[in-house]
Amino acid sequence: PIMEQANMSAIATVCDSNLQNQSEQVTLLQKEVENLKTKLEEERQRLNDVELSSAATKLEPICALNMKVRRMLKGHQGKVLCMDWSSDRRHVVSSSQDGKMLVWDAYTTNKEHAITMPTTWVMACSYAPSGNMVACGGLDNKCSVYQLSMDEDIASKKHTVAVHTSYMSCCQFTNSDQQILTGSGDSSCALWDVESGKLLQSFHGHNADVMGLHLTPNESGNMFVSGGADKTAMVWDMRSGQCIQQFEGHDSDINAVKFFPSGDAFATASDDATCRLYDLRADREVNCFSKDSIIFASTSLDFSLSGRLLFSGYNDYTVNIWDTLKGTRVAILFGHENRVSCLGISPGGTALCTGSWDNTLRIWA
Repeated sequence: PIMEQANMSAIATVCDSNLQNQSEQVTLLQKEVENLKTKLEEERQRLNDVELSSAATKLEPICALNMKVRRMLKGHQGKVLCMDWSSDRRHVVSSSQDGKMLVWDAYTTNKEHAITMPTTWVMACSYAPSGNMVACGGLDNKCSVYQLSMDEDIASKKHTVAVHTSYMSCCQFTNSDQQILTGSGDSSCALWDVESGKLLQSFHGHNADVMGLHLTPNESGNMFVSGGADKTAMVWDMRSGQCIQQFEGHDSDINAVKFFPSGDAFATASDDATCRLYDLRADREVNCFSKDSIIFASTSLDFSLSGRLLFSGYNDYTVNIWDTLKGTRVAILFGHENRVSCLGISPGGTALCTGSWDNTLRIWA
């Protein structure tokens, strides 16, 4: 027994010293991480020679915009939560709190398809690049794809592609009808094969719900950005599944993200009532779009075709139009009777579609 006790105490002493060594190593590593972060920040500041807004002072200001509501799309019985334009520049898909997904002809305002989902709060919808397919999902935790055809019941052609462990907040087809990206309340994004429903790549890094994602407009199409309730935006490599850049700065949840048309920068919309522009090459925030008078959350955003204008929807029922370079507000669009929940510029750049909790969508030009 004496020998056993001696062995036990020796083992305990070794374990204690090992634990102590490990905790010391952890402390040292944490200090090293902090030092590296400080060095990175110093290097960023060193390269931060001029503010974008001051570099843009010599540019001509944008003349007064005269955008009006040209069409109103009425048909949803609940809050409109998401919308997307078709590549034909004419059709729009929208989804709402009433569990319906509608496909509209934005010229005639006719409803061409109506699909009832098995759940309310259909939070995401997306048009496939070909215009022959739409995807949607929400509180059912799934992404369902529907083939659009005039001759028969579309609902019978429903095909479940993706399954998350929490609600699906956003989705976007990649550059083909074969693959789709989804973002979810389970704090992950995922890339799926549409035909087989197979998970091709998952993207883990956010510490809270993913609220929005957008695929790069670059030809390669191997990159996307996501924003979430953890106040961060992350840029991902779709081939490796790795986060290649991470951006902070918002004081509250990020609700939407959108790449600049060149693919070298992206914008974010947040509950902190600001929109921000981040540059991938400068690896930092280059503009913040805010005013003291704007106190309501920004829910959605999109760029004009050139990227000079940034359109953003807010919870105070308005759409603010910003000069992307100067950081100033160019115009405000009034018309909706409840919060603006989603918006998108048509692929031709000639019209803006906004969706709202007043159950309507409006086409502005």
